[in-house]
Amino acid sequence: MSVFRGSLSAGVTLLLTAPTVLADADRLEADLRGLFGADSEVEIGEVSDAMLRSRVTAEDVVFIGAEGERLTIDRYVVSGDYDSPDEVTLEGLRLDDERSELALVEVARIVLGEPSRAVFPFDDSLAPQDVRIGSLTIDDITVDLASELARELFDEAELDDAQGLVTIASITGEGFSHDAIERLEMTDVAGQGENLGEFGAGSFSLASLMFEGLRGLDQEDEEQLDVLVLSDLVVDSDRLVGSLSQLRVDGDFSDGQGGVEVDDFQADLARMIELAPEQERAQLRMVSNVLTDGSGELRLDAAFLGNWEEGDERSLITSDSQITIHDALKLLLDVELPVVLPTGVTPEAVFADAEVLELATLLGGDMRLTLAEQGLFGRLVTLGAAMEGVTESQYLEQARTQAEGFGMMFGPEVQQLLLGLVSLAEGAAEEVELTVNLPAESNLKTYTGDPLALPDKLSLKVETR
Repeated sequence: MSVFRGSLSAGVTLLLTAPTVLADADRLEADLRGLFGADSEVEIGEVSDAMLRSRVTAEDVVFIGAEGERLTIDRYVVSGDYDSPDEVTLEGLRLDDERSELALVEVARIVLGEPSRAVFPFDDSLAPQDVRIGSLTIDDITVDLASELARELFDEAELDDAQGLVTIASITGEGFSHDAIERLEMTDVAGQGENLGEFGAGSFSLASLMFEGLRGLDQEDEEQLDVLVLSDLVVDSDRLVGSLSQLRVDGDFSDGQGGVEVDDFQADLARMIELAPEQERAQLRMVSNVLTDGSGELRLDAAFLGNWEEGDERSLITSDSQITIHDALKLLLDVELPVVLPTGVTPEAVFADAEVLELATLLGGDMRLTLAEQGLFGRLVTLGAAMEGVTESQYLEQARTQAEGFGMMFGPEVQQLLLGLVSLAEGAAEEVELTVNLPAESNLKTYTGDPLALPDKLSLKVETR
């Protein structure tokens, strides 16, 4: 009796659910046929269902556009409730050129986690807020640079004549809506081609590109980004030969800090000069020799970091920035500004838009700029003397005379700074430090209105070490 009752129960369940499943299959077919509108021709091999798994599948889907372009999808699978799917999977995507039948785009697999719809139409029938995707995974992407998709992805009009391929091992992400993306990451990106805009012909590779907290996509020029990290970029092209270990952008100042860091940028200037037009090589080689001491390898690290502390009556904005051109020079900038911001304005807004700082009242503060010689100034003296046909000592004496002349025009502090640079050039000093102290109460207009009067408005101190 229990076996009979169990069989009957299963049979009733199948009878009750079958119409719904069949309806889902019909709906999937109808939605796919309407995906690109009435101008496209649609072929669908088979639509089937897995009743016990709440899954409906369309196989061998082909869309043929009005101009003959062909998009094929080997398999389109909707899992879960059709009106609120758990997952939508597309396998074996290929977009063919209508004339040559070459693949413009190929994608092995796309998985949409918790999308707001089983099929997203390509027209404007959906309101923007109705488009949501919980998670995204795309595997094995190949894009022909001659395709319209490539121009949209890279947003470059200069790629209209580009030829080549870009491959991406995977794209993953979370939290997609019409106005924001919580997280998106591309890994193992590589490309090669010709007519690549400013880069000419060449190749590149990128280990990963990740960003988090992208907001304001629905408002032009209002986009905000919390974090961007680019890792291991290598470029070998007609115009640029170099690499970048990491670029990190922290645009979220809600935690009190943020900024931009560039780690181990290298440019092979010697190779780039060989690729440059012959009439430009002599001047480029001269610049390369000054920057790299003849090695032809430019190496650079940089960091532009900001912090803020918000108090009851005033806020403190600080910045610690530095640029190092190895074997050339190092530049350090430290800023500490106690400020009173207008009502409703936070220090976070100041970092997001520097113009907001014009509204603040500066309660004094100081800025310290340090320039450390690592070979650049000495090489500039050698070059300058050679170009003017004088000895290095004569060239330095001319520079010292000019520094004293500017000092008579702009004051003793400016004279000390310029003479400090001369000391760096002749090897008598390693660093020049300029400290600027602001008056107790001022604003940016106090200084931008009459730049020539700055020495009288600021307290300047120059140290040469």
